[in-house]
Amino acid sequence: MARKVGINDSDGNAVARYGQHEPIFLRFAYVNLPEAFSSGSGSLISGPEPEGRGGSLGTMPTWMPTWTSPRMPTLMTPRRVVAGGAAALLALAPAGVAVAETPPSFTISDPRITESSGLQASRQHPGVYWTHNDQDTAPNLYAIDGASGETLATITLAGVAGRDLEAISAGPEGDLYVGDIGDNYDGGWDEVWIYRLPEPAELADATVTPTVYPVRYDDGPRDAEALMVHPETGRVYIVSKKRDGGAALYAGPAALTDAGANVFERVADIDQWVTDGAFSPDGTRLLLRGYLSARMYRWDAETGLPEPLSRRVIPPGGQLQGESVTFTPDGATLMFGAEGAASSVDPVELRGELLPESAAPDEDGENEEVDAAGDPSEGNGGDAAEDEGDDDVTISAGLATTLVVGALIVLGVRRLLRGAKGG
Repeated sequence: MARKVGINDSDGNAVARYGQHEPIFLRFAYVNLPEAFSSGSGSLISGPEPEGRGGSLGTMPTWMPTWTSPRMPTLMTPRRVVAGGAAALLALAPAGVAVAETPPSFTISDPRITESSGLQASRQHPGVYWTHNDQDTAPNLYAIDGASGETLATITLAGVAGRDLEAISAGPEGDLYVGDIGDNYDGGWDEVWIYRLPEPAELADATVTPTVYPVRYDDGPRDAEALMVHPETGRVYIVSKKRDGGAALYAGPAALTDAGANVFERVADIDQWVTDGAFSPDGTRLLLRGYLSARMYRWDAETGLPEPLSRRVIPPGGQLQGESVTFTPDGATLMFGAEGAASSVDPVELRGELLPESAAPDEDGENEEVDAAGDPSEGNGGDAAEDEGDDDVTISAGLATTLVVGALIVLGVRRLLRGAKGG
């Protein structure tokens, strides 16, 4: 069965920690690569190690390491199929396996952008993403080309504090909303701000004076990094980061005012660490991410509250300080970003119940519903909803490539060792 390795804590758990962020566990899962691809799914299949692990290349299995958070499901879940769209998988997959196209990964090349803390896919310029530093020499927004990673335009916000920009979101009318909502003192600021400006019709450097909305919380000041504008109602929501007492979702007034404080009311508890969030373009899904994990929610239009889904989303590997996320305009893919110089923005394709309603497959039988792990599903939830603690997951193509390459390396080493012993 799966084995944990690493540094044991006082309770005997194998754990490695990144700063003060979420713990990471390293697990080894048994993977039979030939079986995975002979199944016709073109995906990896994992499960308990059977007896008699020897055999030819066509049958020999191997062991593969995977990193997980203690509150996330393991990437290689027993008897589950893990999704991937990597080039390595495409090369090995049998003919006829359908693989959906996803936007490419890109690296932000602008040396000024070292703390990308928010991400929003442009509504007017296909393939362009807006981002910003959380603290900058000036409160700037950067339009990034999703193909090259180059900056196409810099918009400077005039007349604002720009104290700790943490999020950016697009409203139903196409305006950009920027959340100056960070509070590293965790309650040290009585008031934070939201800045609103039209998205430029042309991508060129400019200085813009935005509308400023003062913000207070009904239960007192707090640190927050996620701001989302619902694309149908235009209501603005903020999620606190998660300190003592956990994270929470706050709803703003139906219409914001620049004439006085806008009081955001606590409407739901959120049981995760939150560094950013995004509504799907149709408003039926809400994705909240942390440094190393993420969770999708179904948005209830009647109550205006989120309902957690059983299937999980795993952000791309290597984003140890993941602080941004956005849906692509079609709602079928999430783009995850991170802080740091030359940081990458990577796609994760959505499947099954994770898909927004507008992006879900047709119900005429031609497009069978596919769950988060790449398997045809009998309905939303499936056995993942029935099996608590054994959730399906969806992962990025880049992470899938890493896992496959690692598995092949281990497989090759095992064969060399066996050959040496036989000789």
